[in-house]
Amino acid sequence: MRALPVPFIAFLCSCGTLAAAVVERSLEYKSGDVLCEGWQAHDDAVKGRRPGVLIVHQWTGVSDHEKEAARKLAALGYNVLVADIYGKGVRPQPPAAGKEAGKYKADRALLRSRVNAGLEALAGHELTDRSRLAATGYCFGGTTVIELARSGAKVKGVVSFHGGLDSPAPADGKNIKAKVLALHGADDPFVPAKDIAAFTAEMKAHDVDWKLVSYPGAVHSFTHKAAGTDNSKGAAYNADADRDSWFQMEQFLKRIF
Repeated sequence: MRALPVPFIAFLCSCGTLAAAVVERSLEYKSGDVLCEGWQAHDDAVKGRRPGVLIVHQWTGVSDHEKEAARKLAALGYNVLVADIYGKGVRPQPPAAGKEAGKYKADRALLRSRVNAGLEALAGHELTDRSRLAATGYCFGGTTVIELARSGAKVKGVVSFHGGLDSPAPADGKNIKAKVLALHGADDPFVPAKDIAAFTAEMKAHDVDWKLVSYPGAVHSFTHKAAGTDNSKGAAYNADADRDSWFQMEQFLKRIF
């Protein structure tokens, strides 16, 4: 792995003194022969190893949305890596993003391979306590972290924000060792009721420690401010759901660690 330093971001407390410095940088790693470029963040005021949290991006690849989440989690004391599922330099925009994401959704083995490579990069980082790992993701990334759990990865928990809940192989639920938290927009048109029912059945059938939180009035991408606020488009920001879902994740991470 090779880290490429960039200027750090300082977080100041209300009195104006330095509270912590979140250092962030790009981080390259390999998934087989594919070079990936993730984004790593940590608080340099925290000493020694700390729990690691993997973040998986939405359909356009690593973006500012995931980097901002990484900063916030780093400020809470975690070592964070935004995984790169697509590979270095692959950052498609709509409509190409749909085709790229679809390639991995159609090949869950490939998806699992890429996300596990990111997890191993995080676990092997000098600041990570590899006995305390978790993963979270947005949209495509939400789907991905549930697949990470289905792969049998040794993570304490996974959190899906408005991710797809379907599975072409529900029997793989038997591999899940992690606690699962799914944060879902109750009016999300991209996650049909049959997928929610199948996900619920899968979790119950395999005695997974799981929780599904549905937000009334929220549709897809409810954590993305750039999605606008027009629910009729199927994807829109919802401030209440965004705020509560982040709180749910914070509490979940505290419990599992």
